[in-house]
Amino acid sequence: MLDFKEQQQHLSELGSRLKSLRLARNDTMAIFAQRLGVSAGTLRAMEHGASTVQIGAWVKALWVLDHLDDLNGVLAQKQSLLEQARAPRIRSRQRASRRP
Repeated sequence: MLDFKEQQQHLSELGSRLKSLRLARNDTMAIFAQRLGVSAGTLRAMEHGASTVQIGAWVKALWVLDHLDDLNGVLAQKQSLLEQARAPRIRSRQRASRRP
């Protein structure tokens, strides 16, 4: 199980990469935050790896930085194309079952 320290480490690394990309574009924090449609405080939290930042802010940042395609691998199926072709067609669930 991922403990808090590991989670924080991953978020900090992500924030550092965001900051590096922002600086490579020569954008100030205020200008980049405006492009994302968030406050400078939210951008600061993202760059520091805060776990409280909404995923929508990260998606906007990826879009502005032209990295939105990087999300395609998140939660993707891990079967090969051959395995997918051989697997029986199972209808994907539209919602969770009701639990008593």
